[in-house]
Amino acid sequence: MEASRVEAIEWAFDTLFNVTEVPSWFEELLTAYSQENRLIGHGVFFSLFSGKWLPEQESWLKHLRKVSNDFHFDHVTEHFGFMTGKDFHHGAPLNIPYTTATLDIGRDRLKRICEACSCPVGLENLAFSYSPEEVKKHGAFLDQLLEPVNGFIILDLHNLYCQVHNFNLSFDDISMLYPLHRVREIHISGGSWENSIATPGRNIRRDTHDDAVPEEVFAYLEKAIDLCPHLKYVVMEQLGTGLYTDASKIAFRNDFLRMDDIIKNKNKTIAVANSFLPETLIVPPEVKEDLSLYQQQLELSNILETALSYETAMTALSSSSLAHSAWQIEQWDPAMIETAVNIAQKWKKKT
Repeated sequence: MEASRVEAIEWAFDTLFNVTEVPSWFEELLTAYSQENRLIGHGVFFSLFSGKWLPEQESWLKHLRKVSNDFHFDHVTEHFGFMTGKDFHHGAPLNIPYTTATLDIGRDRLKRICEACSCPVGLENLAFSYSPEEVKKHGAFLDQLLEPVNGFIILDLHNLYCQVHNFNLSFDDISMLYPLHRVREIHISGGSWENSIATPGRNIRRDTHDDAVPEEVFAYLEKAIDLCPHLKYVVMEQLGTGLYTDASKIAFRNDFLRMDDIIKNKNKTIAVANSFLPETLIVPPEVKEDLSLYQQQLELSNILETALSYETAMTALSSSSLAHSAWQIEQWDPAMIETAVNIAQKWKKKT
């Protein structure tokens, strides 16, 4: 900040739900970047694909309208998926089946976000999937989902790194499955490794934002900048809880400077032809819902949050309403079911 190398900031505007008073310096920082059209908003807790329209989603939109009036966002983004847990602040964002029903719900919710913020709206690609088939379908589904609002993608390169490692894919192959003309923002970050009990000897990569950026992710960034013609922002993410030692703070600074150098060395001036604003925006008065999907989401959430192991989770899933359904649980990777249990139970404990 002091060296004026931070050219824009991304604010997770819905994560201050436990904060009663925001420090004046923080508001001044947001205002300064807002006035220069260099403030972007990032949501965490909307639960885009919840099958039932919930009061929390209405409150989230109300909050978005307020902060969008208080500050000018150059764009606003949310996470893909639905939130497990008894409420949105006690859950983990997880994948959904790629069906006509979920596509309709996602499009409906994106229109409502777009109406609330009056600026371009985008979604971040997933770090977690249950199977390689899901990974391969994700980009095309995002493209269909965003089309009605002319939305964009945050291409999170560490999320791709997780998918590449967890499913033995290549970056070149997986990146070509995404509509890269929709990428307006890139994320880089670090994460952690988790040993699998379900598949002994296998390590699962997790997008935990609590460590330095891997070398491979910097290599992805070098490639991705050239592949995304409408790229406007590159953002480095890091949880403050991961900066608890002098070494971690030095690594964070070095990662930021390296990211900055990569961007500057590309020396690209892009005439961004796509505004990522919808030509027309018609928000239906009736909210799209699918109550059978919602019940399945509740059932899945309960199984993941209470399972004692991968085996008990799989047994419960096999006798649930998700069996032999569009969720295709029969194709889920055992190590990824185990990871979903760990993610859901970690989020439940920490909040």
